[in-house]
Amino acid sequence: MKIINTNDANFKSEFENILSRAKTDIKHVSAIVTDIIDEIVDEGNKAVKAHIEKFDKWEVQSDEDLMISQEDMKKAYENINDDLKKALHIAYDRIKSYHEKQLPKSWIDFEKNGTVLGQKVTPVDKAGLYIPGGKAAYPSSLLMNAIPAIVAGVEEIVVCTPTPNNEINELVLAACHICNVSKAFKVGGASAIAAMAYGTETIPKVDVITGPGNIFVATAKKLVFGEVNIDMIAGPSEIGILSDETAKPKYLAIDLLSQAEHDEMASSIMITTSSDVASKTSDEVEAYLKTLSREEIARKSIEERGAIIVASSMDEAIELMNEIAPEHLEVMTTNAFELLPKIKHAGAIFLGENTPEPIGDYIAGPNHTLPTGSTAKFYSPLNVENFMKKSSIINFSKRAIDELGEACAILADTEGLTAHAESVRVRLREGK
Repeated sequence: MKIINTNDANFKSEFENILSRAKTDIKHVSAIVTDIIDEIVDEGNKAVKAHIEKFDKWEVQSDEDLMISQEDMKKAYENINDDLKKALHIAYDRIKSYHEKQLPKSWIDFEKNGTVLGQKVTPVDKAGLYIPGGKAAYPSSLLMNAIPAIVAGVEEIVVCTPTPNNEINELVLAACHICNVSKAFKVGGASAIAAMAYGTETIPKVDVITGPGNIFVATAKKLVFGEVNIDMIAGPSEIGILSDETAKPKYLAIDLLSQAEHDEMASSIMITTSSDVASKTSDEVEAYLKTLSREEIARKSIEERGAIIVASSMDEAIELMNEIAPEHLEVMTTNAFELLPKIKHAGAIFLGENTPEPIGDYIAGPNHTLPTGSTAKFYSPLNVENFMKKSSIINFSKRAIDELGEACAILADTEGLTAHAESVRVRLREGK
């Protein structure tokens, strides 16, 4: 694994390459996705079926073929072994408990002059969840997207998942059953995003779309934003690790590879204050690579998008990691909690050697749908508020408008909005 030092002459250019890890040329993708969206808008189910036949390689005979029944979900759940059922339910309960703590509250405030101000928080009516299928089928993604919507109080949850060769992932269906999903469809890619954003004869139009996907899915979400809300534009998975001389190279290596095995485009970056730990971790990475079921994918990721940086101090290491703003950040140092106040940008922060990133993927409770490609500088993890919206509450008494009305009218005059000003002043005059 490549090791670079902050004192190296070429460090600045090497670090710039790390910061540009999420850049992709989406121009040609945008054109393809725009055509897909336009076809869905114009032709509805007809276009959906054509796209499935083209991309997922099976022939859709009827509109009903697009649907996944609750009976199929139940059968899939019943077919999994008891240990897996137990694991899914433990995950469900922990994710639900965590997200319940996020619920925002409505509130009302009363001022002395009779003004009443407040905030009303309500869930969206319909949420659309995109869940990857085929080779990249993750029941954990269903739990992580559905449970916050359930906690928020969303009335209707719509799931779309691709089914290459009309093969449905049983674990995703089992997770749908646990979450009591009522509507699910065998539609993937940009077609699914467009169908949920605009609606078809079969697939409902939703208010918000969440969930991970490839570059076509991410581009589609970007293009339909405004017609619906979305959670974020997520790219390939990534991990950052801060470590010192006390960290165990074997732990560091396998944690770096836990992201590299996702995707050739995934990035695994460690910043350490110990050149000895850097060297030993690199050796452990090579040793572990030979044992992985997805060695080819992980090796390409590590070789092309992985790096170990040796920093002169932990403060320098943290400063660099804040610039990277990784999706997942592990802190493998003495007294990891002491560094927490200095960490500004990360999707999820894992503290201590007993908290590997996969714990967050499945069982800890916080959401694993996280901002990537440095967007943790301004995005948050998927949460309950993605499925809710806020309304302002305003009520003025006669005394309140008498006290504040003229100031309001003056500001309206300043902006040249005559009707605005008169709307207030007519009440002031008639109240005398």
